[in-house]
Amino acid sequence: MPEDCKYLLIANQRRWEQAVAELLQVPRLAVDIEANGLFAYRERICLIQISTDSQNYILDPLAPISLEPLGDIFANPAIEKVFHAADFDLALLEWVYGWHVVNLFDTMRAARLLGFQKVGLAPMLESFYDVHLNKKYQKMDWGKRPLCAAMLAYACNDTCNLLRLRDDLKEKLDEKGLVPEAREIFKDLCSPRGPRPSFNPDDFWRIPKARDLEPRAAAILKAIFIYREKEAQRRDLPPFKVVNNRDLIRIARECAKWNGQIPKGLVEIPGVSQRLVDRFSPEFYKVIHKALSADPPVYVYKPVPHSDGYWQRHKLLKDWRKEIALRQKVDSDAILHPKVLKEIAEKGPQTEEELLTIKSMGPCKRKRYGKKIIQLLKTEC
Repeated sequence: MPEDCKYLLIANQRRWEQAVAELLQVPRLAVDIEANGLFAYRERICLIQISTDSQNYILDPLAPISLEPLGDIFANPAIEKVFHAADFDLALLEWVYGWHVVNLFDTMRAARLLGFQKVGLAPMLESFYDVHLNKKYQKMDWGKRPLCAAMLAYACNDTCNLLRLRDDLKEKLDEKGLVPEAREIFKDLCSPRGPRPSFNPDDFWRIPKARDLEPRAAAILKAIFIYREKEAQRRDLPPFKVVNNRDLIRIARECAKWNGQIPKGLVEIPGVSQRLVDRFSPEFYKVIHKALSADPPVYVYKPVPHSDGYWQRHKLLKDWRKEIALRQKVDSDAILHPKVLKEIAEKGPQTEEELLTIKSMGPCKRKRYGKKIIQLLKTEC
């Protein structure tokens, strides 16, 4: 079982100002966040857990607190920020608050680089320290208040062991001479993500089996896909909690058979429950009725343009990467990240000077694998 994690809950400005003064004095922080993506249309950051070498803090960002100082701390290069699987947390911090983290150490990425197979926080802590995390509250609604003591303890346990895990992984990176590569990976993780993805009405084509529908059904699917998004926004729910994708397909397929007339209920559709039907407003039926007489959408395949020889180079590089990864007993992505591999395949560098134009490839990876990549592309392409 995890050790009891003692923490300081911060839910007012006075206590937060005291914590900020303390955080500004430390060389490193362990950080995790809890969001409510399973319960809101646009997820909010509901807790921010911060651990130092001597204190654990749980910050309530939904409380009346001025959070700007934390953004400054995250941007301070003199303070190392330790996350586990930082990708989504960093994206949320950017999208919600406009913050960017610098001087990052990601324990999950470090573990992958070292060749660990089970890199989730729970298996890592169990393997290193025989600490067993209770994941009971993993999918709870963190936006509700008040939070019970057990949920707060759960949240604290995600950071209270992170700094010592960082130290043990750093020692292993040192032993294998992998610290420069790890730093390169961490720096790349801190790159800006850009704006949060927005809704695209044509994304209904991405739903499994959408492209198999006959035209009338496709028209209905697009209409109720758009309706679902508006309804999710209105009710502040994730779209899948309004109607899931499987039911959207079922409704579209069955309604297309109704010859312009919609029964009073949809419960006769196989797999569609009365509970689901009860959620629908009269507007939903109007949307379907209108779609039955609308011009059906046409799927247009838009291939991503690539340079000549791209796919040959891409396969060659993937096969080479897999061979190196097997030899080093690490995940393939630890050799070359997919975006790096794609850029190399696109540009097909033939010299070291041309390899320098691969902006996604850092100097450590270039030094370690650059000559072999050039030789490979010259010989085989």
